[in-house]
Amino acid sequence: MSVRERDPLTGHMMTGHEWNGIKELNTAVPWPVWFFLTLAFLFGVGYWILMPAWPLGHTYTKGVLGVDQRAIVTRQVLDAERARAAWTNRVATMDYAAIEADPGLMENVRERGHMLFGDNCAACHRADAKGGPGFPNLADRDWLWGGDPATIAETIRVGINSENPHTRVSQMLAFGRDKVIDQNAVANVAAYVLSLSHPGPMTRAQAQSVAAGKAVFAANCVACHGEDAKGNQTLGAPNLTDNIWLYGGDLQTVRTTIYGGRQGQMPAWESRLNPVDRKILTLYILDKGRGQ
Repeated sequence: MSVRERDPLTGHMMTGHEWNGIKELNTAVPWPVWFFLTLAFLFGVGYWILMPAWPLGHTYTKGVLGVDQRAIVTRQVLDAERARAAWTNRVATMDYAAIEADPGLMENVRERGHMLFGDNCAACHRADAKGGPGFPNLADRDWLWGGDPATIAETIRVGINSENPHTRVSQMLAFGRDKVIDQNAVANVAAYVLSLSHPGPMTRAQAQSVAAGKAVFAANCVACHGEDAKGNQTLGAPNLTDNIWLYGGDLQTVRTTIYGGRQGQMPAWESRLNPVDRKILTLYILDKGRGQ
């Protein structure tokens, strides 16, 4: 086929290519394509001139407009810090009761506290602060170490079983694994512990197990949990009578806890969060509990 052949229907020249009787037209590129390609090229050239664009080893072209995104972000951060300082300075100097009595200030605390909690605490305690197996519910007012503001703030600062030299230290012995008591005693004291929060009718065998477990409890557990089993916040020992469980309140989980022991851990936030942010977190946690 001749390359000078013209298509009789469209008037376009042929390319000279033919496949199975199908001839290829040598059609021109549509003008809108040329228009937008030209526009994109001109935009690119203009951007290279006006804005930072080309790397030059250890630096880059600055552009005639002198736009510096790093400087813009730095300025925005400083502006935000200055705006926040108007109320964070008040938080730093006021006591907890006065802050909680100030509705406007508490709105700022809730907003900042929600962000701090989400960034630092929600991974373990969940976004709603209700925790999960092994991670305490912070919204139920049941506290292992005490629920007054100063105590909560100190727990946040030093952590639990953390690397901080002043950390709170708590560990439950593995009574079964370490053979402090035998398997029958583990089963009996588990039955007794559950009976404290689940009183009710029992079979004769259950009553005998609970009675035997009470003796085991008196001999091994009262030092931490107290004779009334209501716990000891100076040791981080939980109340066993309120049906609030850190690891689970079914019989098998309680037996597992007694047999193998427990040792929770919470990081110390002293090096990551400044005193004002720790105070805001304390107020936020207390406020979450009041909302229940």
